[in-house]
Amino acid sequence: MLNRRTFTTAAALGAAAIAVPFVYAQGKLEKTKVSIAVGGKAAFYYLPLTISEQLGYFKAEGLDVEISDFAGGSRALQAVVGGSADVCSGAFEHTINLQAKNQYFQCFVLQGRAPQIAVGVSTKNMPTYKSIADLKGKKIGVSAPGSSTNMVANLVLSRGGVKASEVSYIGVGVAAGALTALRAGQIDAISNTDPVMTMLEQKGDVKIISDTRTLRGTQEVFGGPMPAACLYASSEFIQKNPNTCQALANAIVHGLKWLQTAGPGDIIKTVPETYMLGDRALYLASFDKVREAIAVDGLVPAEGPKTALAAIGSFDNTVKPDKIDVDKLYTNEFAKRAKDRFKA
Repeated sequence: MLNRRTFTTAAALGAAAIAVPFVYAQGKLEKTKVSIAVGGKAAFYYLPLTISEQLGYFKAEGLDVEISDFAGGSRALQAVVGGSADVCSGAFEHTINLQAKNQYFQCFVLQGRAPQIAVGVSTKNMPTYKSIADLKGKKIGVSAPGSSTNMVANLVLSRGGVKASEVSYIGVGVAAGALTALRAGQIDAISNTDPVMTMLEQKGDVKIISDTRTLRGTQEVFGGPMPAACLYASSEFIQKNPNTCQALANAIVHGLKWLQTAGPGDIIKTVPETYMLGDRALYLASFDKVREAIAVDGLVPAEGPKTALAAIGSFDNTVKPDKIDVDKLYTNEFAKRAKDRFKA
């Protein structure tokens, strides 16, 4: 990484231009200290954020990023809406829910091109499970009520003729607490991300009934590409801080590019040990399962927002699809520039 002194020298010599952080060429950062709220940072859902942090890609862009981890995406969303965080690393569909309340937030770089969420029923509590209807009156664990895990569970239930009001949702997080809640019999089913779901699946603790950890599974559940984890912020923040948002997008796309060729050893060396929940082998097995769900270049696919809107509108009567301006949900301008820079 070039500091300001060596950058001046390099510029004077007309050398090493490609190594100069993109943001300096575009203009001064409006904010160097940026707070990011995330709900369940240890999940693979947010792996690009962790990689970009651990490998120093935010610092390379001149950013001092503070990441606050919450129990679920809905809590992280509250932090950003409330003003205690600048940016949310959260689910794309939150931009839809917010616009339905006349709050305009925009995704500006994508981390996941599939939700990576699986729904499973407890083999201990529901050994005779046969259909979605069996979940009526049951307790379903989600990362946090109102989060994307809750959204996927609602969608699966609605397609099986069960209303969200006919079950009880319990927040269990996305780490050890989720494993404990299911294995202790505190919940009857679970909607969660990896590595939790693969760990439960491989130990025979759950029977998977819906799976969006692969592109094919996502297509089956949602009927199209479903944008997932992303960085989003208020439209006002993005308009006021374009260089800062560009730097954030650069860091994430840099992380996405690294992930395209990273091997198991690279992941083990980079990800904090606590994220592996005490089982490296299963953690890596989980990574293999969700790898294709990680975004490649940070761009939101053209049909993705429409897929997300149709899915949410199918079970949430507070969201009126014809009232949502899809074009205001996201921008690909920052990711396009980052993609060109890193050839992602």
